[in-house]
Amino acid sequence: MESVWEYPRPPRVEPSAARVVVELDGEVLADTRRSLRVLETSHPPVYYIPAADVRTERLRASARRVTWCEYKGAARYYDAGGRTAAAWSYPSPSPGYEAIAGHFAFYLGRVDRATVDGEPGDFYGGWITSAVTGPFKGGPGTRGW
Repeated sequence: MESVWEYPRPPRVEPSAARVVVELDGEVLADTRRSLRVLETSHPPVYYIPAADVRTERLRASARRVTWCEYKGAARYYDAGGRTAAAWSYPSPSPGYEAIAGHFAFYLGRVDRATVDGEPGDFYGGWITSAVTGPFKGGPGTRGW
């Protein structure tokens, strides 16, 4: 069991061999055992999936504005299956986070199903599973504290 309060600040990027699957509209949108986890104090882990393991033809650049993370840099958003900003990426991440370039993360509430080693995840940006404990920044269904 991992406590999100033991995760570092600034965030750490680490490889994960867990099987991460994202489903949308009855199809697998992403499936990998080569994800990267970003771990940040108080946040559930965020899994970044390599573009080679994502059906990128289903992603469209979103009209949502670019946002800025003080650590990772400028995030771009992607719509999928008629859902606004279902995924995001850091095309040119800040120094120290170069590993997540070419990877996509998904908002679990904007896809049909997302699992880590078969266990469904929950939360808006990170993935809460039985492997992590909180309290988490922002309760389920919220966008902040």
